[in-house]
Amino acid sequence: MTVYIGFLRGINVGGKNKIKMADLKKTLEAAGLAKVQTYLQSGNVLFMSEEAVEPLRQRIEQEISKAIGVSPSVILRTIEELAQILATCPYEADALLEGETIQISVLSEDPPQQTSDILSKGKSDVDEFQINGREIYFLFRQSVLDSKLASNIQKLGDTATTRNWNTMNKLAELAAAMEN
Repeated sequence: MTVYIGFLRGINVGGKNKIKMADLKKTLEAAGLAKVQTYLQSGNVLFMSEEAVEPLRQRIEQEISKAIGVSPSVILRTIEELAQILATCPYEADALLEGETIQISVLSEDPPQQTSDILSKGKSDVDEFQINGREIYFLFRQSVLDSKLASNIQKLGDTATTRNWNTMNKLAELAAAMEN
């Protein structure tokens, strides 16, 4: 069985698209997924399945919509893919200064060229990004609330969702524990 990490986009933000993690867990267990666990309220779920990624992703979206009445986009990564995402981060997490953060957007598909164009409009000498396959790495040297680059992330649509460095590492840790 493969360990999957599911990232739900656009739930529990600003009081919209509310999904209780207990309900999400029950829904996915009822759908036949194994060892389901959630992390935080932002839509992170770990589980095991023998299904292939794309049919599994579509089925999860349908099950959530049917059971909970909310239709989030779901982006899946395997435990190996998540480990690779963390290993290839172009920014040094240990060298971050006070107030600096790394965020990673996971995408459902390789981004078109316009993604770089959209993000470049917010790039500055303060904040930067790098696209690597289906991930975009961001280095914010100021609060994301004050960042033009961060505000442009929202323009990527429902094919991307973003998590901070600490969340991604915790998910990797939880996924590794599931394998044992």
